[in-house]
Amino acid sequence: MVETLYIVGLSALSYLLGSIPSSVWLGMSLYGKDVRDYGSGNAGATNTFRVLGKKVGTAVLLMDVAKGFTAACLVWLLPFVEVNSIQFVNLQLLFGLLSVIGHIFPVFANFKGGKGIATLLGMVIAIHYVSALVCIGLFLFILLLTKYVSLSSIVATVSFPLLIVFIFKSNEPLFVAFGVSAAIMVVLTHQKNIKRLVAGEENKANIKLIRKKQGQ
Repeated sequence: MVETLYIVGLSALSYLLGSIPSSVWLGMSLYGKDVRDYGSGNAGATNTFRVLGKKVGTAVLLMDVAKGFTAACLVWLLPFVEVNSIQFVNLQLLFGLLSVIGHIFPVFANFKGGKGIATLLGMVIAIHYVSALVCIGLFLFILLLTKYVSLSSIVATVSFPLLIVFIFKSNEPLFVAFGVSAAIMVVLTHQKNIKRLVAGEENKANIKLIRKKQGQ
């Protein structure tokens, strides 16, 4: 009974962590702007970069990653769960996913949040950091190649279940199911982006590479 209460309590805390609307709170406190009223109308890091600039966008990105990472690490507070056991990983998945749900449907921001990519990345780093690093590499490669943040996010996330099954040979059914579910979720939350990509109307990221001045 006590163990169940601990798990329920940490599950609620995970959702509340994910519900922290970093972009909304920073935008309102620093500029008096709700990022959801501008750009794509999304409360994620990408729209924050677009609306409020690099400094605030970077802060939001790091905070959103931290939400998922912290939630997945809450399992360490449960002394009755053996580290790296199936139960341990399953609870990491539960807490992490609840934080992602909180980010998408935040109780502190009228249930209108972001798409959950950064928070999802945070939980994956906590659970399986090697696959997370590979996905980050794929994201950056596609971003530099196409300048489409949405396409980069979709490719990196869809690649995740393929990596854990065929490259890392995971034999944990729920972890594999999570990877597939995450890929489906990202595709569903990016439907508008996919339509714009097909129509050639998707906004490109403004990526400026540092170049040496002529004569130097």
